[in-house]
Amino acid sequence: MKTISYFQKILLGLVLSIFFIIPSLAVQANTLESIKKNKELRHLGIPYANFVTGTGDGLDVDLMKLFASHLGVKYVYVQTDWKNVISDLTGKKVKPQGDDIHILGAAPIKGDVIANGLTKLPWRKKVLNFSDPTFPTQVWLLARAHSSIKPINPTGNIKHDILATKNLLKGKTILDKQGTCLDGCLYNLSQEGVQLKHFQGGLNDMAPAIINGDAELTLLDVPDALVALAKWPQKLKVIGPLSQKQVMGVGFAQNSPALLKAFNNFLRQLKSSGKYHEMVRKYYPSVFAFYPEFLK
Repeated sequence: MKTISYFQKILLGLVLSIFFIIPSLAVQANTLESIKKNKELRHLGIPYANFVTGTGDGLDVDLMKLFASHLGVKYVYVQTDWKNVISDLTGKKVKPQGDDIHILGAAPIKGDVIANGLTKLPWRKKVLNFSDPTFPTQVWLLARAHSSIKPINPTGNIKHDILATKNLLKGKTILDKQGTCLDGCLYNLSQEGVQLKHFQGGLNDMAPAIINGDAELTLLDVPDALVALAKWPQKLKVIGPLSQKQVMGVGFAQNSPALLKAFNNFLRQLKSSGKYHEMVRKYYPSVFAFYPEFLK
């Protein structure tokens, strides 16, 4: 019986590896072609504000269900977290460094789109493609209602209002959330004499954390702040803004331009019909009072 040499074994192993890896990569792909072939749209989401409630609905859940129906495929929800959501889409483990990124390695692809109130940040745009805006936002500073820190008097000039807010922060402890739009380093808070307390829980838990006394202040973005103020109107107050106005969008892998184009066309149709604004009002009834231009 002929024996197989060492090098033949190595070659056979490589061939078998390729045989098994290629189908695996095909399943992982998140292009429009692969979605239609697999007949499902995998929505990467994180329970957050009213975008993904965790109970089967939310603005972005409803949006992705409609998009899946538009494509003629099945909707599949894939829960993830802020640490892994980008790698679950792109296959790249990414660490933000200010407005830049550092690629740490490879990761399995688990979904086709990210939709859970994802703010368009400079570092995220280096690894993702974003859809047209889906929601207006901004980072605010919130405190307990009985805090001695008083809200600023808005001037109508956002730069002046941010400066006035920052002038209140020296020596204060503020909750932030690393790797998200609520990362204090994005707003140079460490240079303002602030002690940042990196929150380890979910974004939905930051408002309850300051109510419970875990810190005096917290960063929150507009959608989460609106939900928190509606839920605990007598326990929280907005001190002022810490960022310019921002926008949120749906995140797509950079190798999926056709899927991005299909979604943007779908979103424009949804907005022009008035349906999208109805969806927004369902989950964020007060947002148009703060951002009337979003109705346009």
